[in-house]
Amino acid sequence: MKVATIRFIAGITLFVLLGILFTQFYWIRHAVELREEQFNNRVRIALKTVVNHLFNIQNARYSLIQDSCQRHCLLSDERIKQIISPIKLDSLIQNELGCMRINRDYEYAVFNRHTHEFLMGSYANYEKELLNTGFNVSLSCLHQSDDYALALYFPHLKSVMVKKMISWVVLTAVMMLVLFILSFYTLYGLFRQKRLSEIKNDFVNNMTHEFKTPISTVSLASEMLLRPEVINNSAKVSKYARLIYDENLRLKNQVENVLQIAILDKGEFAIKQKKVNVHHILEKLIYNFELRMKERNGRIIYTPSASNDEIYADKVHLANIFINLLDNAEKYSPESPIIHVDTRNNEHGIIVSIKDNGIGISKENQQQVFRKLYRVPTGNLHDVKGFGLGLYYVKTMVEAHNGSVKLQSELKKGSCFEVLLPFSGSTSV
Repeated sequence: MKVATIRFIAGITLFVLLGILFTQFYWIRHAVELREEQFNNRVRIALKTVVNHLFNIQNARYSLIQDSCQRHCLLSDERIKQIISPIKLDSLIQNELGCMRINRDYEYAVFNRHTHEFLMGSYANYEKELLNTGFNVSLSCLHQSDDYALALYFPHLKSVMVKKMISWVVLTAVMMLVLFILSFYTLYGLFRQKRLSEIKNDFVNNMTHEFKTPISTVSLASEMLLRPEVINNSAKVSKYARLIYDENLRLKNQVENVLQIAILDKGEFAIKQKKVNVHHILEKLIYNFELRMKERNGRIIYTPSASNDEIYADKVHLANIFINLLDNAEKYSPESPIIHVDTRNNEHGIIVSIKDNGIGISKENQQQVFRKLYRVPTGNLHDVKGFGLGLYYVKTMVEAHNGSVKLQSELKKGSCFEVLLPFSGSTSV
């Protein structure tokens, strides 16, 4: 899958997720508004039912009185108090709200709409709210006047609505967060698989090139040995035999490097610890590398400053750690490379520092160099060979010895690898 395709999928996924998020919040808001409207309707129905009950009680009380003046005389506040019993009114309101499944705390009052005088109810500290509430109903059916009204107010209604909305919002946010994380993880997996695929393709191409060169050389040398004029010439036979031997050894080492991937991944390598002298190992390796350095007019500056260079470690793996670091320092350096090899002690062990004046490593690549099969882009240096296993091997083996490796580098100013190896070595053999 191409990178452009993956990015297109990522863009579409993000657009869809944002669309779902917007739609979800829209429906939450719509649901809250609908529930609020339903609540308002139930309260209004309860209020009207309460007034109807009062009206029926009033009709029953005055059913024997035929004089219409009786109704017209029920206009004073005192008469309203006689018509409506506060205890009965409170009971009716409570019953009707219960029938409507409304269990909110409420305050109520009967008041004069013109004078704003309160006649009865539980209106303490809520006079203003009761005068302005949307839950009120006229009592004109009781006294043929629109002066009086019955009102309800729910002090904690907004907080309850907000809490309900918040609970839905939080639930939606959690679900959307999980969906975002899963989508991100899936897209990250796609990009990672793409990157791994590119690394493996580069590894296969590089391995093919690395194997092809010695195989071609061996084939050519073998063909030369079959010629009669070469067979009779002992010097040429020795030359081509030596060439075959060297290329075969090179091919063997390359195969072993490839096999190291499986060995390192499975952790099947063995650490055979014994007391070793780090300075002696470095001196031998540096002597061998100096021959290569002279061919490029380079040099190695060795400064063994560690007062205690004896540690418990696997001598073979320890040598391979330094070989890989020296090899990288030489390969990624320009003409006339200069490599500094220093040692020093701290309270835990010995620190070996290998510094070069090479092309350096960018900050973004410094986080990747110790990964398996990863090779740092070398710009114009297309002749740098390798499988991307050297630093992976270094980190794995240093950590197997309970040590650590650090990298400090800057582009065009070289790199410095510091390897800390503890005196005691690994806790397990």
